[in-house]
Amino acid sequence: METRWILTLVVSVVVFIIGLIIGYFYNKYQIEKKLKDQGQKAEIILQRAKESARSIEMQAKDDALKILKSSEGEITRRRTEMSREEDRLQKRRAELDIRIEKLEQREQALNKRQSAVDKRVNDVEKMYAEQLEELQKIGQMTIEEARQVLLAEVEKDARSDMARIIRQIETEAREDGERKARGLIADAIQRVATDQVAEFVTSVVPLPNEEMKGRIVGRNGRNIRAFEQAAGVDVIVDDTPEAVTISCFDPVRREIARRSLEKLILDGRIHPAYIEKVLADTEREVDRIIVEAGEQAAFEAGVAGLHPEVTKVLGRLKYRTSYGQNQLAHAVEVSKIAGILAAELGANIEITKAGALLHDLGKALDHNIEGTHAQIGAEYAKRYGVNPKVVNAIASHHHEVDQDSIEAVIVESADAISGARPGARREDLEQYIKRLRALEDIANSYKGVAQSYAIQAGREVRIIVRPEDIDDLESARLARDIARKIEDTMQYPGQIKVTVIRETRAIDFAK
Repeated sequence: METRWILTLVVSVVVFIIGLIIGYFYNKYQIEKKLKDQGQKAEIILQRAKESARSIEMQAKDDALKILKSSEGEITRRRTEMSREEDRLQKRRAELDIRIEKLEQREQALNKRQSAVDKRVNDVEKMYAEQLEELQKIGQMTIEEARQVLLAEVEKDARSDMARIIRQIETEAREDGERKARGLIADAIQRVATDQVAEFVTSVVPLPNEEMKGRIVGRNGRNIRAFEQAAGVDVIVDDTPEAVTISCFDPVRREIARRSLEKLILDGRIHPAYIEKVLADTEREVDRIIVEAGEQAAFEAGVAGLHPEVTKVLGRLKYRTSYGQNQLAHAVEVSKIAGILAAELGANIEITKAGALLHDLGKALDHNIEGTHAQIGAEYAKRYGVNPKVVNAIASHHHEVDQDSIEAVIVESADAISGARPGARREDLEQYIKRLRALEDIANSYKGVAQSYAIQAGREVRIIVRPEDIDDLESARLARDIARKIEDTMQYPGQIKVTVIRETRAIDFAK
């Protein structure tokens, strides 16, 4: 049993070894066959590469021959062209030489002609000098003197033409401007339709009888002293029948005193304690009236958004007058006129109306504050947040500062229209005479003025000048200068016309 198993094992080992030997030789055969095939393929590829190299070499030689032949042809062609160009340049050079010779010949001829011309010019200048000297001897005048005479004549003619043109332009501009301005102003005044002198504040208190004067004065004058001290006014008791006069620079105080005195007279009880009570009650009443007046004025003018303090100060203008014109009514009227003008001219209507309503705001404050009413009003309005353009319109309506907008110009114009319209203001005789004399004095202060006359109630000044001192052009300048001086030195409502009259008279006598 064991022998069979060993035999089987030996046979298996022998078979395995024989298999290995057969596999080795078979594998070696396959490798040698593969190497032989690869060598044959390499010889074929090498043969093909050699044949391809020979073909490429032949093609390169052919291409090189073609390029060589082409280059030789191009070189031949270029040489031919260069030869032709050289021949052409040679011909050009020859032509230029010929032209240079001709130019040199012409230049020689011109030099000869120039010498002849220079000689002739010298002869002409000599003859001109001789003729000029002869003319000076005949005319008894040098060249400078003749030039001065000619310039004087030309200047005289030019000044006459300038004066005529200036007069023509001024006439046309004045007629056109006056026509348009009259239309705008007439339309504005008609649409506003304000009454003449709306209100005049009086300080005269009527009495029921003469006995009341004694009660007002009181024993040893104690009643009148208490009243004057408490009210801050002066009470004048004179020989005027059944009336006493209240005097005070502050119109609000004067109104409070007037109302209080009327209440005391009506009540009949006049003694210091009761006087103080009546004055306090009347002051509260007047304050309420002032606020209502300011609010009503703002409502009539169509101006909204004002600070209550500004409205209150505006209402104080109810008791302020200028030449008999109530200032609150004037402010409302100016605002309405300014609004119409602003609408016609395309300006900001709200700013214009506000500036016009508040333009005299400082007149309600200037009794207590130093400065012009325009400056005071502008500072007060600025303090309470009023629009800067409105503030500028207030400050500049009397040209104390520059006007920064068209709305400020419209406010100034509306103020002048309201103050200058018929029936708006009245002027006492003394001020009227002073204004006329001031106009004539301004006109007479200029050189060449012979006489001057203020006419048309001070609305026009006519000036007669000496014709030997003032010519036509100077007349126009004189009119403008006098108008500017009147604007700068005088205050007046409306406008003043300045007319300069120049008359030339030729006088002789037959003997």
